Amino acid sequence: QVQLVESGGGLVQAGDSLRLSCAASGRTFSRYAMGWFRQTPGKEREFVAVISLSGTITDYADSVKGRFSISRDNAKNTVYLQMHSLKPEDTAVYYCATSWAVGARDVGAYDDWGQGTQVTVSS
Repeated sequence: QVQLVESGGGLVQAGDSLRLSCAASGRTFSRYAMGWFRQTPGKEREFVAVISLSGTITDYADSVKGRFSISRDNAKNTVYLQMHSLKPEDTAVYYCATSWAVGARDVGAYDDWGQGTQVTVSS
């Protein structure tokens, strides 16, 4: 099991940028694909982005493509989500998670989850 801790959330204005971090414990971080998801009250958790084990393959939800960028530093056991041109509809709790499947978008393909970090974008 991998322990995940997200950080970097906060309150920003529309058009601002924010970078989320997800720190993982354990020595097996580089064996997992890593994903970012988000969730708002009353809605299902939705896929945002995923990155492969080595970081060479990434995939994004259409709603964030061109604005968000996922990256990872396996030496630091950390995955990042750089968010630009934030919109009020990006407001959500953001979660990172591990997966054995490369490029998965389904919540069910992910095993370990962090506690989430709140991102609020004001208009």
